[in-house]
Amino acid sequence: MERAVVKFRHCGRNIYTFADPQAGTGTGLCPVCQQPPVLGLLDAPVALPGPFSSGHRAPCAFLIGAREGPRSLGEWNDSELHVGISNSAGLVYNYTLSGVQIDEQGWEQCVCIQLIPPWRDSLVDSWDKELQLFSSLPTWAAERFHEEREFGSCCYGFALSFINHMRSVDGKDSLSRDEFTSRHVLPRIKLASMFIRVYEEILQNGFCVNDQ
Repeated sequence: MERAVVKFRHCGRNIYTFADPQAGTGTGLCPVCQQPPVLGLLDAPVALPGPFSSGHRAPCAFLIGAREGPRSLGEWNDSELHVGISNSAGLVYNYTLSGVQIDEQGWEQCVCIQLIPPWRDSLVDSWDKELQLFSSLPTWAAERFHEEREFGSCCYGFALSFINHMRSVDGKDSLSRDEFTSRHVLPRIKLASMFIRVYEEILQNGFCVNDQ
């Protein structure tokens, strides 16, 4: 999903197309009325921020990825998602059948949820040290993966357990799985889902229309 998406308002509707003039309609005409659009300041094209970024460039973040690529991250998709935690250098710790992996690549297109402001240097330093120690605990050994999976934990359990560990270090209360999911994960997945729907419709029709 490498093409940039732009939105402009015409015919009383929000219209989405690819920014590349060679893609989408590419005619300079409004795809709804087929007339040259006369756009006021509030109706002019604006870039639609993409919901996916590189987890290796998102320090101290909770990352959501999918083996089939970012198009599988929509809320309607049944693909199994995989989550991880990045350190300040962009290494991604994630719990797998082989135990905890530390990935230098492979998380280039995922949903990134920043968890620590970059100006909190002392907490960033603690994050790196604690993540390294936490990932080596017997709880996250390879032979326990199936046991964790029975309780619905696996990679999500690893990530959330570490987040709650760091919240404790920071003097904050732990978050339940439901709290963390509803507060941090679902809003970002909904944005990703909307973007994917728009992107797929532009691919199919050359544009996407939203009457809202």
